Parts: sequence; structure tokens; C-alpha cells
Amino acid sequence: MDTLELQGIANDVAMNLPGADLEHRLDPNWDVYKVRSKVFMLMTDLPGRPVVILKADPDKASALREQYADISPGYHMNKKHWITVAGGGTVDEKLVKQLVTDSYQLVAGGRPVGF
Repeated sequence: MDTLELQGIANDVAMNLPGADLEHRLDPNWDVYKVRSKVFMLMTDLPGRPVVILKADPDKASALREQYADISPGYHMNKKHWITVAGGGTVDEKLVKQLVTDSYQLVAGGRPVGF
């Protein structure tokens, strides 16, 4: 999966979650996705590659970083609680959808808003 496809899938999933909002920071290269006024996903372009930054359970985040070459510690975020996902050969659509949903649920208090 290439990096632009990664961001497109992540955006589509996030914007279909109840109560999710998209904000643009002062820097137009950062998209900030929130639920209940709390960030659950960020998208930006690191030098040379677009990425998605997601909240993750600390134990799961560590396992994901070990298992997938395209998942690294959260860029500009708490490295224990956030992951950065880049496009590449180890990440597929199903995984991206699950990671976005998991991040949202962690921030929304374990259950989707409006359910």
C-alpha cells in the first residue's frame, strides 16, 4: 500500500466514525482528527513520506512496532502511547482500518460515540 492510499483509507474510516471531527492546525500540512475534543489521529508529511499517527494501547503498540516494519513510535507524540504508520509492504487496508478504529475507541472511552 502506498502512503497516499494509506492516508485516504485512514481518513475515510475516521470520518465515518460517530462524532469524529477534522481540524487543520496553523500548519496546513497537519490534519488533526478528534472525538470528544481529544485527538485520536493525525496525518502529516514527514520528509519524503506521508504518515498516519494513531493512539495505541502501550502493549499493543510495542508488539505492532516489532511485527511491522512500517510502524514506528509516534512522531512528536508520547512514544509509549502513539504509533506512526507509513505506507509499505507490511501494512494492509484491513490493518489500517483496525488501527484507526482502535485509536478512536481508546480516546472515546472504549465505545463509539453515539452507540
